[in-house]
Amino acid sequence: MSAPGPRRIDLNADLGEGFGVWRLGDDEALLEVVTSANVACGFHAGDPVTMRRVCRGAVAAGVSIGAQVSYRDLAGFGRRFVDVAPEELAADVLYQLAALDGIARTAGGRVSYVKPHGALYNAVVHHEAQAAAVVTAVAGYDPGLAVLGLPGSRLLQAAAEAGLPTVGEAFADRGYTPEGTLVPRGLPGAVLHEPAAVAGRAVRMVRDGTAVAVDGSVVRVDVGSVCVHGDTPGAVHLARSVRAALEAAGLVLAPFAG
Repeated sequence: MSAPGPRRIDLNADLGEGFGVWRLGDDEALLEVVTSANVACGFHAGDPVTMRRVCRGAVAAGVSIGAQVSYRDLAGFGRRFVDVAPEELAADVLYQLAALDGIARTAGGRVSYVKPHGALYNAVVHHEAQAAAVVTAVAGYDPGLAVLGLPGSRLLQAAAEAGLPTVGEAFADRGYTPEGTLVPRGLPGAVLHEPAAVAGRAVRMVRDGTAVAVDGSVVRVDVGSVCVHGDTPGAVHLARSVRAALEAAGLVLAPFAG
């Protein structure tokens, strides 16, 4: 029996979050670092030109393309909860997913997974109806698409029940509550900026399956992909530091979905 090879781990970032003449983050530089790109689909950020540019860049770099779906909240960058009816939310997710996949295919790629953004990501940790709506849209479009989300979330549970592939995500640059959820933005410890600390945190998450919460307690994290936010100040340097630390720990960086 041959010995198992090095563990593979995915590194993802949110890309394409500019709009019109406004640019947010350095998509081109991050595409040289990450293995999966969560591409904004126009509801919280992004536009057709930006989506096309990022998809072309991702295909050229061999980076997996994911649809980062959101509430219809361009003004709030998708970070405000919207009490939208499940049927409407499912249609909105389907609209975003189909639009990005169409653009990705003209660039020689395709959407291979779906990840909610911002307030929707946090809502579907516990919100049964909205989690089900997201899953309904994904399964209806392509039952082979993976769903990326917070371990233990209702979203991943519903996706697994629907037969969709699921991938647990850990956040190298975000703070955790003792319950294993993300600290809301605006509260102390919500966003981490120091490269060495963020990189060390990523290695611990992958190697040990744990993270230190804001109160000092240790929480379990089931990691199939590590996220570094593209709009975090110094995002490119953070992502490079995380990748270098993961590789130094003997991990192979590779997309979780092709």
